[in-house]
Amino acid sequence: MSARELDAAGITDPELRAAYLVCRRLNARHGRTYFLATRLLPPDRRPAVHALYGFARWADDIVDHPTTGQAGVADRLAVLRSRLMRGLRSGHSTDPVVLALAHTARRYAIDHRHFHDFMAAMRSDLYVTDYPTYADLRRYMHGSAAVIGLQVLPVLGTVGPPDEAAPYAAELGVAFQLTNFVRDVGEDLDRGRVYLPADVLAAHGVDRALLRNCRDTGRTDPRVRAALRDAEELTRRAYRRAAPGLALLDPVSRPCVRTAFTLYGEILDAVAASGYAALHRRVAVPGRRRAAVALAGLFEARAARRRARPTRAAEAAVPVPGTGPAAGTAGSSGLRTAARTPGTDTPRGAV
Repeated sequence: MSARELDAAGITDPELRAAYLVCRRLNARHGRTYFLATRLLPPDRRPAVHALYGFARWADDIVDHPTTGQAGVADRLAVLRSRLMRGLRSGHSTDPVVLALAHTARRYAIDHRHFHDFMAAMRSDLYVTDYPTYADLRRYMHGSAAVIGLQVLPVLGTVGPPDEAAPYAAELGVAFQLTNFVRDVGEDLDRGRVYLPADVLAAHGVDRALLRNCRDTGRTDPRVRAALRDAEELTRRAYRRAAPGLALLDPVSRPCVRTAFTLYGEILDAVAASGYAALHRRVAVPGRRRAAVALAGLFEARAARRRARPTRAAEAAVPVPGTGPAAGTAGSSGLRTAARTPGTDTPRGAV
């Protein structure tokens, strides 16, 4: 299946194909929901999403699963950032993950600032262990989450000007990460970090010491449950702000994003159903439910692709003045893909 994706994307160079496969494995191993949703994209767009998420997973692993002390992690991040910047400039790298990312960034004209901001957020994780206010956390999440949505947007494509969809894509990245923060509050605490804003916790009499005590003893506390409920509502508001952006995406990309939107939102449902036990165990959407949502998304994706085929065939058949045999191009069909009109239900930014 991965070879078919690479063929569909026109990626033929053996080194580049191998690089994309490394990213695909990273995404499959670390991002079950993202990987599942990516399977609903047209095959030609999947490698680019694997490259973007694979790189993010790799950098995140350096920070969250260090094999050395803090200084060693900082050094590894600095090396990765240096390789990334060189790769983005040159389009090549000896590192397979960076190579695939650089190729994707060039192919889809992704703004390099998004990668700079992401690496800055990863570095801040080494030194910042809590956030006094939600506004402070939002500033961090710009680099750690919002820019991921902005990176992926050119791959997904839009039906109008990409700038109109960009704020919604950024907000959906924030919603996904806030979901992780609610779900992983116990695991993050073990790493020495509290991502839930201190002012949200303090409103219910919760601080790091109380979280640590509950984590260590396995007991529950009504104050912690109330704070997690508030954090859940913060997250749901982010989903509501992001939701209008789904209609702005290329129709063939919507089933992928809608599936991720649904499954990630249902993680919050699972946290609530557990009695906000996320401090003690990792909750998840049941496998049967995941399969049902993915299957519905698959039917939607197939229908969207069938609808898109006549439009694309018609565009490919529009003669462009100055081409064809009359213009001295004997043996050619004289046909080119027509430009797509902003504001119609046809994609921009998609390959």
